Amino acid sequence: MTKLIALYKKPDDPEAFLKHYREIHIPLVAKTPGLQEATVNLVKGSPMGGDPEFFIIAEMRFPDRETFDTAMASPENRAAGKDLMSFAKGLVTLLVAEED
Repeated sequence: MTKLIALYKKPDDPEAFLKHYREIHIPLVAKTPGLQEATVNLVKGSPMGGDPEFFIIAEMRFPDRETFDTAMASPENRAAGKDLMSFAKGLVTLLVAEED
């Protein structure tokens, strides 16, 4: 399984960020071909105390690397990426991971 993991830092206006994320971004992500599942985790704290480094950790799961590569090159994913940069530029780190 191949995953695209998005780590989001806390935005200045969390309510507006979440509204855009839920109402606009997630529906765009859902259109990505080959996507098996998308999970959004709202970070609520750190076991070490203090403010956590991240606000949201999201995962997009694909069955294999070939499907992932095709999905990343799709017009649907490009639309989601363009949207991502419109509201989360400077707040998001993207990682590609293989489940072990």
